[in-house]
Amino acid sequence: VRHEYLEELADRARRSPSFLNTFLRYHLDVWTQQLERWITPEAWAQGDVAIDEGELVGRRCWVGLDLASTSDITAAVLAFPDADGGYDLLARMWVPRDTVPDRTRRDRVPYDAWVRDGWLFATPGNVTDYSFIRADLNRLADRYEVVEVVLDPWNATHLAQQLADDGFTVVEFRQGYASMSPAAKEFERLVMAGRIRHGGHPVLRWMANNVAIVQDPAGNIKPDKARSREKIDGIVAAIMAIGRAMVRGDDDRSVYEDRGVLVFG
Repeated sequence: VRHEYLEELADRARRSPSFLNTFLRYHLDVWTQQLERWITPEAWAQGDVAIDEGELVGRRCWVGLDLASTSDITAAVLAFPDADGGYDLLARMWVPRDTVPDRTRRDRVPYDAWVRDGWLFATPGNVTDYSFIRADLNRLADRYEVVEVVLDPWNATHLAQQLADDGFTVVEFRQGYASMSPAAKEFERLVMAGRIRHGGHPVLRWMANNVAIVQDPAGNIKPDKARSREKIDGIVAAIMAIGRAMVRGDDDRSVYEDRGVLVFG
């Protein structure tokens, strides 16, 4: 093994957190776990650029929607591609109002402050009100050109059909390695290059700091909710949105040509 080759791999490991454990295991004989912390605060902070939502009006976007259990956070992230291959992200997140006080005390996470400051939206009651979320998504579609709503079909069949009835093109995006790995690797590349702009959204920043990924023997990666230290729904939603934008971004077809629920593996 040439010294220069190891230097190239070391440089790649510095630039790609998902490659770091692979480099340590296979080239430095350092035992690591498959679990990897993914996004550093420094990398994420590069995208802390103010976003003028008014300037996004009329621009195409993909909406990643990660549905919560009935009492947890639901996240939607609108990904707006720019001319240089980067993205502006707008995050909308919801939590049942009646769970906020207990969640704030138990988890020591400032849910109450986020609700007060408008970063997190409280839906009525103690379980997720999907009709509230559906109405919010329709209001966003009145303002922005939503190409697709992208979601994991697990526990989402009813809402997916309702959104299709509202006129959205709904794409089912499963969260296995085959679907998630290309999108996650592109997301990582863009974050490291400072080409993901998120406006410093505090809930999204908290979620980015929580993400751990898992890697299979073939080098595919995906975020792992079970092994992440806290909620990561907004990051998963962003990855799904960018994953679809990657394959449809150069497609000039009208959004009205694909109305309904589409299924992709």
